Amino acid sequence: MSVPARVSLATLGVADVVRATEFYGSLGWRLSPASVPGVVSFFHTAGGLLSLVATDDISADAGLPTRPTPPNPATDFRGTMLAINVESPAAVDEALRTAVQAGATLVKAGSPAEWGGYLGYFTDPDGHLWEITHNPAWPLDAAGVPQLP
Repeated sequence: MSVPARVSLATLGVADVVRATEFYGSLGWRLSPASVPGVVSFFHTAGGLLSLVATDDISADAGLPTRPTPPNPATDFRGTMLAINVESPAAVDEALRTAVQAGATLVKAGSPAEWGGYLGYFTDPDGHLWEITHNPAWPLDAAGVPQLP
């Protein structure tokens, strides 16, 4: 048997589930009624689901030690990035503005990329890095999912 090539759920460890849920709700994302307030929040996306769970709860569930000190969302890069592809450079700039108005930190303003696209970065209130990108070589389907060869 092989492991299916799909991402069903991306879970972000957060310091405060309620605060993080409010942030993603402020982006206009649809919260699932399967969520448990203050414990886990599930958001529908064009692909897999996004969930928000307390970082310490994830550590306990996996049997991993908790971090001895809280991470600094402004400076601690976790080595992971999530991306949202959009239809144009103007849509990149608009999404970045919306995220910042909702409480995100702008990491890099939208700008042309060396490969011919356009992108910018923000971090959510827990320091998770998000890229907003327009790649003219990756057409989007009706749901906004990039279509690769």
